[in-house]
Amino acid sequence: MILASSAWWGLATAAGAAVSYGVLALATARLSQSTLRGVLFAAWLLHALTLAEGLLGNPPRFGFAPALSMTVWLVLTVYAIERRLFPQLQAHWALAGLGSAAVLLSIVFPGTSYHMVASPWLPLHWALGIASYGLFAAAVVHGWLMTRSERSIRLAEQNNAGVPLMTLERLTFRFVEAGFVLLSATLLVGWLFAEQLYGPGLAWKWSHKTVFSVLAWLTFAGLLLGRARLGWRGRKAVNVLYLGSGLLLLGYAGSRFVLEVVLKRI
Repeated sequence: MILASSAWWGLATAAGAAVSYGVLALATARLSQSTLRGVLFAAWLLHALTLAEGLLGNPPRFGFAPALSMTVWLVLTVYAIERRLFPQLQAHWALAGLGSAAVLLSIVFPGTSYHMVASPWLPLHWALGIASYGLFAAAVVHGWLMTRSERSIRLAEQNNAGVPLMTLERLTFRFVEAGFVLLSATLLVGWLFAEQLYGPGLAWKWSHKTVFSVLAWLTFAGLLLGRARLGWRGRKAVNVLYLGSGLLLLGYAGSRFVLEVVLKRI
């Protein structure tokens, strides 16, 4: 825990984001559409300022909790854009709850301070990896909505997701495909330019992070191949998506959690 390392305004924006998300999660049914949009935008903006304080501070900080927080922020960004295209999409209460939890977690565990970055390209490498996290997380959210929609259809209930099942499936795999491209780019850059990114003597090695990331890549490759060649759909495809996302989560966030929280090597 390094609460004192955060600037006061960073803590203020984080608290504001957590409260805004909490209001959105608990009072969604009682808010008008205009109020809901305003609260969501306020929470999203405060969340963005919180992330900027950590990444652009002096020194910058990063770790498992900021990585999860940025992932949730990216998912909320995607959701906000999709709400413009599909106003009937219903997931803000769940995403707001995740947003509040992610921001609070990043307050308690703000990450490691990086006093010197080996390469100016390292933040870009991080950005590619986190962007792939965000896209796969968006795919997981849509896969969850798809499962709920499929269950509602089977039980002849109202579709709580608010979007047709085929549309949800199409959106899910678009996010998987985009995330797979970025994850491939992240692994390729890490393999080819590890020493330039992290410094001399720090070439590609089979660490826990690398092993889980490669396993996740193989899982997602299998998912896309299974969908294209074997027609995987529905629950089988979503379960493989969950597996790959879990492996990817263990790759960076999981290994950093062990280092920062369990072993306290920060």
